[in-house]
Amino acid sequence: MTDKNLKINCYSDGEGAFMEWSQNIRAKALGPLLGVLGSCGVRAGHVTLLSLICGLLFSPFFGEASYLTAFVFLLLHVLIDGIDGPLARYLGKAGDRGSFTDTAADQIVVTTTTISLILSGHLDAAAGGFYIFFYAAVVTFAFIRNALETPYSWLFRPRFVVFGWIAIEVFFLPGTLSGVVWAAVLLLGLKSLTGFVAIRRKI
Repeated sequence: MTDKNLKINCYSDGEGAFMEWSQNIRAKALGPLLGVLGSCGVRAGHVTLLSLICGLLFSPFFGEASYLTAFVFLLLHVLIDGIDGPLARYLGKAGDRGSFTDTAADQIVVTTTTISLILSGHLDAAAGGFYIFFYAAVVTFAFIRNALETPYSWLFRPRFVVFGWIAIEVFFLPGTLSGVVWAAVLLLGLKSLTGFVAIRRKI
């Protein structure tokens, strides 16, 4: 979740503008749904929790006999994750706490999904380990930089690319996922380095 008045979040300058535009688009498209959810007492935190649960359910179902079920839960995670922000704004409850909670939930799903890929043999352990580490580092540094009023100028979060490539790895091009994740690691590592330098200079 985001709001133009937020000062503590994990978004770069470029992402902030995009998120504002995206939130407005989703708010218009989801207007009737947001009204129903609000009238039923559903809050953004409830939606975030449901999204997290769906993301976590990917792991126990990810296997040769249950790939489709696992992908359905991962897709539900992504789709539901796009509702909590607009709902918070609709209810006038958008704020730093919600943004932090949503980001933490996303990071948990990134971590558990990556571990499942490693354990299933679809992802090189080194690539997966560095991916988890640098993804968390970038998100953490983004929060710190925003709090210090020196935000990243841009960030690329590769989780949706990796999520999408899991299906390609399983059904079409086995053995390619590690290469995609290594590419993500290089980019995340670079942004981690620049984030560390910027924070060190500021403090």
